[in-house]
Amino acid sequence: MGVISRALGRLRPSEIVPSPNIWHFPQVYEAENRGQDADGTLWRFLGGLCDWSGEVVDVGCGDGFHLPRFAETARSVLGVEPHPPLVERARVRIAGLPQVRVVTGSAQDLPLGDASVDVVHARTAYFFGPGCDPGLREADRVLRPGGALVIIDLDGLSEPYGPWLRADLPTYDPVEVDKFFDLKGFDRHRVTTVWRFPDRRTLAAVLRIEFSARVAQRAIDEVPGLEFPVGYRVLVRRKPVGLLS
Repeated sequence: MGVISRALGRLRPSEIVPSPNIWHFPQVYEAENRGQDADGTLWRFLGGLCDWSGEVVDVGCGDGFHLPRFAETARSVLGVEPHPPLVERARVRIAGLPQVRVVTGSAQDLPLGDASVDVVHARTAYFFGPGCDPGLREADRVLRPGGALVIIDLDGLSEPYGPWLRADLPTYDPVEVDKFFDLKGFDRHRVTTVWRFPDRRTLAAVLRIEFSARVAQRAIDEVPGLEFPVGYRVLVRRKPVGLLS
């Protein structure tokens, strides 16, 4: 997949956006990943959004949960993750998938050559709104003309997850985030999915790694069963082709 043009393993701490949930609780986060999009609504939407059959990069891939899914259709898949323990977990997961690799890297400094990939995907990773311009420029650099940057994040306007999110992040303004990406030329789509868990214990554990103790308990009390709806903001921007590229 493309030319490895940059030295690996030289990330600066200022480049890394920590993810305390998966960094500190990878086993619980695994259960969260399994429970997310339980009916496949988001995956079906993504399938019609762009062509996933070429070279795909998953930025902030974590422990590689989504990499095998991309490998079902992609010619090659590269997972990029800044946290070394997660890189190792991801490499174990993709053992036996020769078209998939995982490297240490950041959204701001992808270890790829110019115009070398077809899709850059990031799911709840780095691209959270104002301040992510370095990553946007880097994605544009590595995308081929006609390629797509696909950003998936939790929708702060969708209930019930949005109010829980905003309760923990009172300075987070989802409307301003929408405006930021509008100005950057993204098409925005809102997709509602279902998170479903096998038992209340797993549901509660997931909510406790996503929120403060106070908000997590509020969320647990507000969910009567084993599932709840979760809205996502799906953003896509295609690199121009021809004279404008």
